[in-house]
Amino acid sequence: MNVSRFLKNIILAELFVPVLLLTIGIYHGLMQVIYRAGVIHQAAVAKLDYYQGLTLHGVINAVVLTTFFAVAFGHATIAFYLKQEPHRKASMLSMVLMVVGTLMAAAAMLAGKASVLYTFYPPLKAHPAFYIGTAMLIVGSWVAYWDWCIIYVRWKREHRDINTPLAVIGTLVNFTIWFVCTLAVAYEVLVLLVPWSMGWTAGVNVVLARTLFWFFGHALVYFWLLPSYIMFYTMLPKLAGGKLYSATAGRIAFFLFLLLSIPIGVHHQFGDPSIGRGIKLTQSILTFGVAVPSFITAFTIAASLEYAARLRGGKGLYRWIWKLPFFRKDVFLFGYLINGLILFIFGGLTGLVNASYSLNNVVHNTSFIPGHFHLTVAGPVFLAIIGMSIFLVSQLTGKKIFLPAINTIIPYLWTVGVLIFSAGLMWGGLMGEPRRTNMGLTYLNPASEQFHSYWVISSMLGLAGGGIMFIAGFLYFIVFFGTFFRKKTSPSTLDLPVSESYHEDKRVPLFDTFRPWLVLMVLIILMAYIPAISDALNNTGRKAPPYQPSDPTPVIMKK
Repeated sequence: MNVSRFLKNIILAELFVPVLLLTIGIYHGLMQVIYRAGVIHQAAVAKLDYYQGLTLHGVINAVVLTTFFAVAFGHATIAFYLKQEPHRKASMLSMVLMVVGTLMAAAAMLAGKASVLYTFYPPLKAHPAFYIGTAMLIVGSWVAYWDWCIIYVRWKREHRDINTPLAVIGTLVNFTIWFVCTLAVAYEVLVLLVPWSMGWTAGVNVVLARTLFWFFGHALVYFWLLPSYIMFYTMLPKLAGGKLYSATAGRIAFFLFLLLSIPIGVHHQFGDPSIGRGIKLTQSILTFGVAVPSFITAFTIAASLEYAARLRGGKGLYRWIWKLPFFRKDVFLFGYLINGLILFIFGGLTGLVNASYSLNNVVHNTSFIPGHFHLTVAGPVFLAIIGMSIFLVSQLTGKKIFLPAINTIIPYLWTVGVLIFSAGLMWGGLMGEPRRTNMGLTYLNPASEQFHSYWVISSMLGLAGGGIMFIAGFLYFIVFFGTFFRKKTSPSTLDLPVSESYHEDKRVPLFDTFRPWLVLMVLIILMAYIPAISDALNNTGRKAPPYQPSDPTPVIMKK
């Protein structure tokens, strides 16, 4: 379909800005593994502190990039499937809020005044600009979501007896999860952290702040993942040369995510003594439940891929796999998505460890945790983002992809790097290797009394994998910016791959309406979080003064 110049420029800007910042995020990712492997025995390089770099890496990669991409991809799916472009004023307001908020937060981080890590837990204290900028980024994404809701409601009134396109269901489910979960973090930021950061209040309830953050923080994982799921269901079978086994299965999976994505955040607080054991048990059960839509997806996509491969002449129980178009330049997006799926298998399995109350105690606050979440965030999430960003830039600018052969191998190189990197971190975590720690100063510094030789091999694996990931990321920047700035050769367009359904999917009203699912969503959230927030309010000691990440002395006690 043809798109207006305005929408094209909005989508391109919302891709270009975060990818430009991603250069900083990936650089600091490389620096993290260098610090942690003990190659550097100092607190800072080029006047950028370890914890400052860790914050930049986490916030840019996990919050800024994912939010901008989700909005840009949402604009594309809504316009393509509903044949109506988002409203100009709403789209412009959304983008301006997100860009200004991001620049405010980035300025605070680069100035060294917001080294509070991706989770920005108190009592680590950031400059108010960081918190306000983050809030503006979130509100900007809300504006786009509200605009899509208006478009959807009008479309549905005119198409009552027609199934809503699966990609639209996925997009609206994703942003409904995002809107609800960010209400908690908006309260945390605006009511608890900004007044505390500005000196209006002397302390902050740390447990309450952590509980509100993880109300948002784990649902954020599904906000990252669902654009990938949309691509798995609506594009991957088409790219493979086949059909989607069942669109109804996709609808069921998306609505189950709507129910179960938010009320499981407390499993990140299994180590918090203020939260009761009964609450933790409930959250653990719900966390295992959220694996169900992933299992549905695994079966549906595997069946779809097998069908496509057998159409291409695939034979045998497993030999059909090699008939899939792994290295074809004309369907390069297949390589990005299939590698994301491969990594997500390992990410999901290791996530079950974190969901278990007893097993979580073994790996809590060790390097096992970033080893696990890089299999998800750096797996299906990141690969889908960078693959689709190249695809959209090529289509919307009418430019051929720069270095298509290199573009084809990037996801495979990245996958090898992630597997090595995560294996090293998880191995080290099982031996007690801490996370969020500049180990080059202590544990992996032979001159330190705290030196531990048994973390050398695991951290070196992390360094090797991180180095390969950096190379793959560097090649991606070459392809992305090379495509963006080369000469136009064809008209601008928006033509997403659309998978036909293998089975005729009749309209089932329950799986084509949001109302009953939203009611159930609210009930489950209230059941899961009223007791948790009650514990956070009632089982807390004195409010904590602010700290810096590299100093155990409270800021207000320094002379």
